[in-house]
Amino acid sequence: MARVLLKDLTKKFGTVTAVDKVNLEVRDKEFLVLVGPSGCGKTTALRCVAGLEEVSSGQVQIGDRVVNDVMPKDRDIAMVFQNYALYPHMNVYDNMAFGLRLRMLPLWYKGLFQMSEVRQTKGSIDRRVKDTAEMLGLTHLLKRRPKELSGGQRQRVALGRAIVREPAAFLMDEPLSNLDAKLRVQTRAELIKLHVRLGITTIYVTHDQVEAMTMGDRIAVMKDGLVQQCDRPLEIYNHPANLFVAGFIGSPEMNLLEATVKASNGDILVDAGSYQVNMPEKHKESLKPYVGKSVRFGIRPEDIYDKSISLIPAQPGNTIGVQVEITEPMGSSVLLELDPGDGKTLTANAGADTKARIGEPLEVVLDMSKAHIFDAETEEAVF
Repeated sequence: MARVLLKDLTKKFGTVTAVDKVNLEVRDKEFLVLVGPSGCGKTTALRCVAGLEEVSSGQVQIGDRVVNDVMPKDRDIAMVFQNYALYPHMNVYDNMAFGLRLRMLPLWYKGLFQMSEVRQTKGSIDRRVKDTAEMLGLTHLLKRRPKELSGGQRQRVALGRAIVREPAAFLMDEPLSNLDAKLRVQTRAELIKLHVRLGITTIYVTHDQVEAMTMGDRIAVMKDGLVQQCDRPLEIYNHPANLFVAGFIGSPEMNLLEATVKASNGDILVDAGSYQVNMPEKHKESLKPYVGKSVRFGIRPEDIYDKSISLIPAQPGNTIGVQVEITEPMGSSVLLELDPGDGKTLTANAGADTKARIGEPLEVVLDMSKAHIFDAETEEAVF
């Protein structure tokens, strides 16, 4: 296994900078997820690691080698593509074995292998393919061609082709995006189990923040070719570094509102227009420099409670009246779109037993201990 190190990695296409001086270390045996919206540079960064794109400047290091000028086939990596990239005329067995055979043939042509060694190598390939097929539940499909497989089965074949290589690192470019919702969840669980079992350094690219949160040992959130924050999933969720990360990570996304910080009778208030809420004691010192200034106030939907069933004590400083505009029953919870009276929508993830009804007033309690404040100018997190 090996770590992957990116040092000031930059990739430009003409005048367009797709990846801008990215510094990132993927630790040995770590599962790191690159996540961000379309066009943020995550796939380009992955392709630079794979050698499919030439680096404009900076370094890509795999293990102890700088591989900027090393051919993709010699980088000891295996890549799983979004579109599977299976050979349609080959069956599952041959698709999985093809890469291993390619690595053996040049040695045979150069006379570096004796016939006995070729037979041993073929036996090794056969054993690795069949062991991997058993691991992925593909043994009964080895004689089928890709057109005879479902989307989930094709994806497992693509994974198997990468696994048999026994590479130093896996590179995965949105491998689950072509699957339906249920199969995506199942395959996601299989990938997590495989990583635990194999322990191979993995860089996984996705635009789906749920995949990122559930799969990654660490997440690197990207925007406009820059890494905005790289940390453990819950650390990013609970302590986003800036406004973009706060809005991108979380489903439903965080409520982000324009507000003004005010001081009154020793309390620090956040005035969001139609309502005011008190900030907890622990945040007063951080907010004193912002008194009288505009900020962005953030609170996650799951931190807004129906007062009638709230576990958070209702107080004047954390309770507001709203009008229920939309209810979306989810089974275990109900998503509410609320109007606090100024036309700005608040989203709440209420309990399944909420009494909220469309068009009716409702009192909700905000868990202010989990609120976030962002500088209006820099968009960096105050807390």
